[in-house]
Amino acid sequence: MSIVPILFGVSVITFALVHLTPGDPISQMAATNPHMTAADEAQMRARYGLDGPIWEQYLTWMGNVLTGDFGEVVSSGQDVSSVIIARLPETIALGLFGWLFGLLIAIPTGIYAAIKKDQLADTVSRFVALSGISIPNFWLGLMLILIGALWLEIWTVLPPSRLPLYHPQMLFYLILPGITIGTAAAASIMRVMRTSMAEELNKEYVTAARAKGLPERQVVLKHVLRNSLISVVTLAATLTASIVAGSVVVEVVFNWPGLGREFIDAINQREINLIMAITLFTGVFIVLANLLADILYAVLDPRIRYE
Repeated sequence: MSIVPILFGVSVITFALVHLTPGDPISQMAATNPHMTAADEAQMRARYGLDGPIWEQYLTWMGNVLTGDFGEVVSSGQDVSSVIIARLPETIALGLFGWLFGLLIAIPTGIYAAIKKDQLADTVSRFVALSGISIPNFWLGLMLILIGALWLEIWTVLPPSRLPLYHPQMLFYLILPGITIGTAAAASIMRVMRTSMAEELNKEYVTAARAKGLPERQVVLKHVLRNSLISVVTLAATLTASIVAGSVVVEVVFNWPGLGREFIDAINQREINLIMAITLFTGVFIVLANLLADILYAVLDPRIRYE
């Protein structure tokens, strides 16, 4: 039930912050349309309910949202819900690709580093993990564009015309932004995986399993890995917020047609309805990710169900 007060607080803070910035969608339109008069601006503000006090605008917006109406994009006349539905698949595809890349890199590397603890492979993995966490994703994205598109000339950011998500070429265009968004997550998960695995390998049940003559591969993958994944799941839920937030920057850098780029455009145009809708959607996504993590805790460690 905490999702309700959380989303309410997010909506209030976001609504207030947007109104603290100068301008609104009407003033942005007037700046690009010299033929719009002051009377036209006043008429449009009254039409969209932007002429009242902030608290009244918020209550009107909240009442509409509770009925499933997220409003209209003033500059284009599109329904906010249709804009989000149109952009959502690209953002989901980018996030899933980044997570897949992160997990495929982090888990095997973390296991290997734990097995080779305090050896050269472990030292190298820790250095790589620290570098991955420290490098800003926008800088990494620009470097990947520089290397892949300009130096090697084997990648382009996106074609001039927007391709549908199901087009085979879209997988190719997902590679660079997917690596960018998944690198920091991979580095964090790898560190946690390595630490958790190293701790589990020193426990008594591992010694007992080895004493019974079980192969080392079976001990690591069947017994130790399962218990180590509990810490990884905990971190994965926390990193969901970072991936969602990072997708905004990555989508702008790579011109990826998702919600992140739409969010930046909405901020530039002061499209309050679109900003609020994307923010609420992001909040719901993060809360659901944490709920999924709680469910996975119980699956990975049955003892949690009885606490």
